[in-house]
Amino acid sequence: MGNFFGELAQKLADRWVGLLAVPGVLFVASVWVGLQLGWVHALDPRLLVAKSTTLGAALSRVPGPARILAVVAMLLAVAGIGLIVQALAGPVRTWWLGQWPPGARWAARRLTAARIRRWTRLVEHRQELQQRYRSPDRTPEQQQEIDDVAHQTNRLSLAKPARPTWMGDRIAAVEQISADRYGLDLRFGWPRLWLVLPKDVQAELTAANGQFAAAVVTGAWALLYLVLGALWWPALLIALITGLSAWTRARTAMAELTNLSESAVDLHGRTLAVALGTAPTDSTGLLTSAEGEQITRQVRKGR
Repeated sequence: MGNFFGELAQKLADRWVGLLAVPGVLFVASVWVGLQLGWVHALDPRLLVAKSTTLGAALSRVPGPARILAVVAMLLAVAGIGLIVQALAGPVRTWWLGQWPPGARWAARRLTAARIRRWTRLVEHRQELQQRYRSPDRTPEQQQEIDDVAHQTNRLSLAKPARPTWMGDRIAAVEQISADRYGLDLRFGWPRLWLVLPKDVQAELTAANGQFAAAVVTGAWALLYLVLGALWWPALLIALITGLSAWTRARTAMAELTNLSESAVDLHGRTLAVALGTAPTDSTGLLTSAEGEQITRQVRKGR
């Protein structure tokens, strides 16, 4: 048990260093550079060297305790910035998942409606092609045309869009597919399903969720650099690159997380049914709609 908590503490420490401490030091350094150079001399290496030399000379003249205080002050600044990043991570995550605040819900409704219209057109086009190219006379080229439209539809959303963002719809799609295919309400069923999942499946889901969380933190750093851009314009470029990288990584992580979640329902839904007494212990195969609806009634408990 002691080894377990020791390893956990080490992992948490490594995560803090990777996501907050090292980026925090870099941000503090960027703030200092921005304050010294400003917009006009933003990329002036001679001025930067002169300012750095002046700072080094000033630190060399102060006594040891003062140097220690300077280091402590920098560490406190890094810790404070880390707290700001953690506070910003929540809004970044909420925005990416399409759970926008009341003031932006009008925009959310319009974007969601636009996504629904585009998704509906693609679905109707696919159905039209399936009617036009009927099996078994369908040629490989005709099937490829149908598959291409299906790919475009799924790339937009795996189910009818319900949120204004792609990442938000990926999560909503898992919930919708589970309800439509199995009659299972994942809002109440997922915590129970999680408890009966094998450890290796839980580890895969945890890893994918960790990758998404890391991308969210990176997105929060991009916001800080965006603010710093008011003092030092190269920070705007850093914000752009960091933000695009975070968004791309978040989409990849979300795709993996939702694929794993949907697979977990497919492969282990019956395990949950057996655990709750909804299905016989010797039953096999996918969860049926009747069983899923019974599980939903059990776990909702009238709520």
